[in-house]
Amino acid sequence: MNIDGVAALVTGGGSGLGAATARHLAAAGAKVTCLDVNLDGAKAVAAEIGGLGLKCDVTDAASAEAAIAEAQEAHGVARIVVNCAGVGTPGKAVGKHGPLPLEAFAQVVNINLIGTFNIIRLSAAAMQKADPLETAERGVIVNTASVAAFDGQIGQAAYGASKGGVAAMTLPLAREFAQWGIRVLTIAPGLFLTPMMETLPEEAQKSLGASVPFPARLGRPQEYAQLVQSMCENEMLNGETVRLDGSLRMAPR
Repeated sequence: MNIDGVAALVTGGGSGLGAATARHLAAAGAKVTCLDVNLDGAKAVAAEIGGLGLKCDVTDAASAEAAIAEAQEAHGVARIVVNCAGVGTPGKAVGKHGPLPLEAFAQVVNINLIGTFNIIRLSAAAMQKADPLETAERGVIVNTASVAAFDGQIGQAAYGASKGGVAAMTLPLAREFAQWGIRVLTIAPGLFLTPMMETLPEEAQKSLGASVPFPARLGRPQEYAQLVQSMCENEMLNGETVRLDGSLRMAPR
């Protein structure tokens, strides 16, 4: 797919991987809408790239429907959808104060997995009605999992389950949408320098970066965005989850 001139939606577009992706796609010529529960963040990034910033709670059907409809009114049907919205709240199944509250587990799954599916179902419905491009494609959906989907650490049961779900639904969705020329892919990042990581002391960041075999550093959000672009442009990539982790395999703790 040629990115230049197409409409793109990026959830979690107000910060971190989403903001980097929004900037990268805009630089490649896409008409980008940043969707984020943090409206100020979404608008700030949108103003920087000449895009649109909208408030969107990915876990709420009505909120997502309204945001996607408004984005479509401004830019047309989104041919590129990148799901970056998510949380990484840790918690042991049984901690010092007893069993993990069930609502804490449910919240992580609701945002990371159900929220991702919510955006997929709505954006894919719109893509199916669009005319095919020269490549016979109608769109590309890129989701965000995590290496925790495959080697989650102690305290990551909820996070690992949610991201494992994102990885697991990639192929079934790619198969379902193939008849319309809509590709579905997932990126599983390792340790990246996101706003959450930036809250850690510098020494802690260096220590975590040193645990990556090569390159021995934290991933840069721009590197995630670069892979999104490659996935959009290479039409043979479909139904796959790609680890972006410098060959990191997480230890139990």
